[in-house]
Parts: sequence; structure tokens; C-alpha cells
Amino acid sequence: MPESKAYRGNHPKHVMFVFLVTLFLSSSSPVCRSRMAVGVASWGLLSFFTHRIMGWEGTLQLPTPGVVWLFPPAQASLGSIQTGLGYLQGWGTHSSSSGPNSSLSLYLVKLFSLFKLQESESENKLDGETASDSESKSEFGGSPPVPTSDDTPEVLNRALSNLSSRWKNWWVRGILTLAMITFFFIIIYLGPMVLMTIVMCVQIKCFHEIITIGYNVYHSYDLPWFRTLSWYFLLCVNYFFYGETVTDYFFTLVQREEPLRILSKYHRFISFALYLTGFCMFVLSLVKKHYRLQFYMFGWTHVTLLIVVTQSHLIIHNLFEGMIWFIVPISCVICNDIMAYMFGFFFGRTPLIKLSPKKTWEGFIGGFFATVLFGLLLSYVMSGYRCFTCPVEFNNDTNSFTVDCEPSELFQLQEYNIPLVLQSVVGWKTVRMYPFQIHSIALSTFASLIGPFGGFFASGFKRAFKIKDFANTIPGHGGIMDRFDCQYLMATFVNVYIASFIRGPNPSKLIQQFLTLRPDQQLHIFNTLKAHLLDKGVLVGSEDA
Repeated sequence: MPESKAYRGNHPKHVMFVFLVTLFLSSSSPVCRSRMAVGVASWGLLSFFTHRIMGWEGTLQLPTPGVVWLFPPAQASLGSIQTGLGYLQGWGTHSSSSGPNSSLSLYLVKLFSLFKLQESESENKLDGETASDSESKSEFGGSPPVPTSDDTPEVLNRALSNLSSRWKNWWVRGILTLAMITFFFIIIYLGPMVLMTIVMCVQIKCFHEIITIGYNVYHSYDLPWFRTLSWYFLLCVNYFFYGETVTDYFFTLVQREEPLRILSKYHRFISFALYLTGFCMFVLSLVKKHYRLQFYMFGWTHVTLLIVVTQSHLIIHNLFEGMIWFIVPISCVICNDIMAYMFGFFFGRTPLIKLSPKKTWEGFIGGFFATVLFGLLLSYVMSGYRCFTCPVEFNNDTNSFTVDCEPSELFQLQEYNIPLVLQSVVGWKTVRMYPFQIHSIALSTFASLIGPFGGFFASGFKRAFKIKDFANTIPGHGGIMDRFDCQYLMATFVNVYIASFIRGPNPSKLIQQFLTLRPDQQLHIFNTLKAHLLDKGVLVGSEDA
């Protein structure tokens, strides 16, 4: 699309100027003619000032009302126009004359009304759309994607045909939610490797849904290499993150195999070389007249990678800290989503946020208390099982994952004193609970108070592109991204929380790294550690013995 020029004859300002002159010449009222003369003069001075003196070429792209209120002469001009229109509209409607002036007045009234309608539409564009957005639409040649259709299974449609749409949606969401929860329990039972595979599949599907929206909006199917490059960048980023994970958690296995040892040693260089190859391919694929579109999609791809791939990598890191750090946060988000929907469905009256009109304060508050209570109960149950509390480690002897260990203090029952204020209420002085339950309060609070903002962010994103859901993968729920919009935000919080308040030095990893050093380096570390322990009095020297 060519750049905007300083003068475009079909611009609304110039149409308006011609309209004022015509209206002035066609008016027979002295008062109207005098006021219109002021309007014509003001508009002419405004146009000359902005375009000739200040050189504001971009001003032509702004809606007229936005410029009018910046300049008092233009404001007066608009008042004159409206007054003149009142005279003219009355003259054209009530006059019994059928001469040319009457037809001309009616024509001008329609012209002015059409112009005002166009200006009103440009001023009231939905969701903050600007003139540059309209320009992009015309350049990219397409309308936004239409809302997804109803993909509810025919069996459910027939069974629920007698219900209203509100209760039908309730039952569809409820049945499929139970199905998803059942599937969640099954993959937990199958173990860590299956969980990591599912996380990878969810990540790829979410990436596909977001990238597809970009393709639909900007019609980039004909751009050379772009879909290929998007998936190539996904491959590069996954290679980098999963390579780091393998090197960190499978260190002994990597050191045992020569090819893996080489890949591990030069992993970051290889990752950068792969990304650099994709970057050069993108530069070579740039096509004249599509530069802006291609850079839009380049940024779109990278932001999607940041949101989806990075967060899924953090989910896997949380899983290695112990399955309880994976299950409890995800379950809290699911619980908050369900309970907020139920409280809002039955008691919701007060809208919460404009981005999601169906969200209510009643659902938000009810979901918070229900999620905190659920987090406490779930944490109490899971803290008693080693398979949930022990870190996921790789056993070199069996070449498999193990989750067997001696539970840390975090997962051992301890006695806590109840504050005096609450003792009279509950009737207890002490309570026995796991320390992890205290941490679960922080997790469930974040899941219910901050986690929904991930959903609000996704709602704003969908409204910006005028779509109902990211996809129609799950009937009644939308796409996979619609179900995981809060989970990604939660994963980042859990990872930061563990690093800040839970995780300490890992002796097994230190020993693994120590064993890979040269003998002279190992001996140096041994002597240094021995001297340090002697100074601390932990070891007794030969002289003292």
C-alpha cells in the first residue's frame, strides 16, 4: 500500500470543505450564510495551517472529530455546520417547493448524515482499533475470522434438545469437564514420561491455534516460507529448552554416550546456529510490498513462542521437583475455573470485567474461597505419598525414572499453634498439618486471584480479532489454548516460587558434576573441602586423633 500523501482529494476533510462551500452557495438564509462563511473560513485556515505550515501529513489519517476538538476555530466551524444543517434540514423537509433548491438540500442532508456516520464508526471502533488497524486490514485484504461454529457432539445435542441454551451449555461444559478430569487422572497414573509428552503435545497445539489466527487475520498463506519458518522456529526453541533439560536431569546418561556428550557440550552453540539459520531464511524471504506484513508475522511468531514454549518448559521443570508441584497448581486452576463458573452461574449478578462480560464478582469471590479450601485438602492427601512428593530422578541402573526418596521436612506432619483469636472460634489450640499445606495457600491464592488475568488477557486477545474461541477442539470449551490460558501464568509463578522459597543445592547434581572432572581437579576440590571441614570441626585431624 503506498504511503499517505499530503493531499488526497477523496479524504473526508476535503469532502467536508467542498460540502461547506456547496452548502453556503445553496443557502438562502442570511443567518445560515453568515455562519457558514465562518465555518468555511475556519476550515480553510485549519487545513492550510496543518498541511502547509506544520507539514502534518499524518493528520489526514485522523478522524475529523479528533482534530476538531484540538482547535477552537474548528470547533466553532463544526457548530456553524450543525446550525446550518438545522436550517437546511427544516427547509428541505417543510418547504412545499419542489424546485432544485429543495432537492439539493435533501441531497446535502443525506451527504452530511453519511459523512457523520462514517466519522462515528471510525471514532467508535471496537476494542481500541485505530486508523492504522484499518489500513492494515485494507493492505492485508481480509476480514477478521468469524466465530467458531458449534461442534457439540450430535449425541449431546439430541439428549439436551429440550433444554434452554443456558442449561444446555451447562450440561455440555459439565460432561466434557468430567471427561477431561478423568483423562488428567489417567495421564498422572501413567507416570512422568507420559506427562511430559502430553505437555509437549499441548504446547504444539496451542502454538498451532495462535499462529493459525495470525494466518487467518493477515492472509499470509501466500508469503514464501513463512509457515515453514514458524514451525522451524518452534523446533529450534524446543531443541534449546529440552536440550538444557536433558543435560541437567540426565547428566549421567549423557556422559555415558559419546554422541550425547558432544551434543551436550556444544548445545548452546548448535541452538544459536539453528536459530541464526532461520533468521537468515526470514531475511531472504522478504518480499517487496509485504515487508510490514512479514515483520508483523515474525513478531507474532516470537511472542507466541515466548508465551507458549517458555511456559511449557517451566511446567516440566516443576514436574521434576515432584509431581505434587505439577498436580496441585494445575488442579487449583481447574478448581477455580469450575467453581467460579458455578458460583457465577447460580449467584452471579455483578459484572467483573468488560473483557469477559459473563465473569461476575460473585463467581470470582466464590471461586477464591473454594480454591483455597480445595488446595488445603488436596495438599493434605498428596503429601502423604512419596510418589507425589519425591523429585523425579533418572535411575542409571534401570534407565528409568524413579520417585522414591525420604520425604523432606516439607512433607512431614508438624504441630502448629493456632492464633488466640481463632482458638475461641475453632476450639483447638494446636493443629497438625504438613508445611506444604501452607505453601498451597499461596498457590491457590495466586490461582484464584491472579491466574484469571491470564484468561482476561486471552479474552482481550480474542476480542481484538473478533473471535469467540481460539479453536473448536473441545465442544463447549473452545480450543486447547482456551483451557490453558491461566495454566501458563500459573506455571511461571510456581517455578519462581520454588526457586525463591523452596529449592536448595542439590547434592546429587553436584556429585555428578564432580565425577566428570579430571583427577587433578577432583583432588583439588577434595583437599579444599577437607580443609574446610577441619576448620569447622566436622572432621578430626590425625594429630588430634
